[in-house]
Amino acid sequence: MASGKIIIITAPSGSGKTTLVKHLLDACPHLAFSISACTRKPRPGEVHARDYYFYEEDEFKKLIAEDAFVEWEMVYTGKYYGTLKSEMERIWADGKCPLVDIDVQGALAIRKKYPDISLTIFIEAPSLEVLRERLRARGTETEHSLEERVSKAVLELTFAPQFDHIIINENLDVATQELRTVVENFTGC
Repeated sequence: MASGKIIIITAPSGSGKTTLVKHLLDACPHLAFSISACTRKPRPGEVHARDYYFYEEDEFKKLIAEDAFVEWEMVYTGKYYGTLKSEMERIWADGKCPLVDIDVQGALAIRKKYPDISLTIFIEAPSLEVLRERLRARGTETEHSLEERVSKAVLELTFAPQFDHIIINENLDVATQELRTVVENFTGC
């Protein structure tokens, strides 16, 4: 039964995590996307309470003080992200399994709090060059921010061995099936 478990997926920016998560959610109705909270501005097409809970920095800090998060951190300078306790509880109350799409540090923090009910999955691009090209193709990065993300990816890759499963996203169909199999084996669904 999926309820009472947590699926945690992380990856460096540009690894294809968002695409894989979308495929997984489409294929597995027992999963529900855990909407993260953040202080960054919405990107075009993003909607509050669907893609993220968008907060001003002072609002986010108030929630920290109220102990409203399972985990939180400042991922980039001035950019806070976190997982609300209320979001996890909402999904469990619906009898589903939260799928948390999160950065490396957040993933490890959630697993530390819920070691017996968490499955952690690390998604990798086949190489740093492929990752760099995927980021460049987005058209959303300056050369400086692109290099900042690549440098962060190099660091994040050192944490991959701490995760339950590592999936190399070279071929989307293969990676999607591998991800689905790992999750279904864990959740029993």
